[in-house]
Amino acid sequence: MTNEPIDLRAVLATFDDLWNPRIAARINDYDIRVTHVKGSYIWHVHDSTDELFLTLDGDFNIAVRDPDERVISLPAGSLFVVPKGIYHRPFSDGGAQILVMDPANTPTTGDTHDPLPDHIQTHTGIEL
Repeated sequence: MTNEPIDLRAVLATFDDLWNPRIAARINDYDIRVTHVKGSYIWHVHDSTDELFLTLDGDFNIAVRDPDERVISLPAGSLFVVPKGIYHRPFSDGGAQILVMDPANTPTTGDTHDPLPDHIQTHTGIEL
C-alpha cells in the first residue's frame, strides 16, 4: 500500500473486467476494493460480516432478502451496508463502478452462494 492519496479513477482505469475487484487500500483489517460491474452477480451471504457498497459512477442496485425480497437503488454517491446474514445479489443494468469494503480475506462470493456462472470467480480481491 502507499502513504499517498489514491485516485480511484486511475485504479479503475487499470482494468476493465467485471465483478473482479482490486484492492485499492487497506484500513486496519479491512480491504477497500473497487470494481466495474454490469449485469447480475449471484445471490450470496456473508455469515459473520457486514458489507459496505458505495456507488462511484453509474447506477447500481442490490437485491436483498431481509426477509422479503426488495431492491435497494444506489445512484452515484450513495452507499448501503448489507448486514451480516442477509442474502444479497448486486446488479447493474447499465454498468457502474463501485467501492466495496470488507474485512481482509473475505471471499467475494460470501460463505454460501448460488452456483457460479463462468463470469464470476471466488477470490478475496486482487492486489494492485
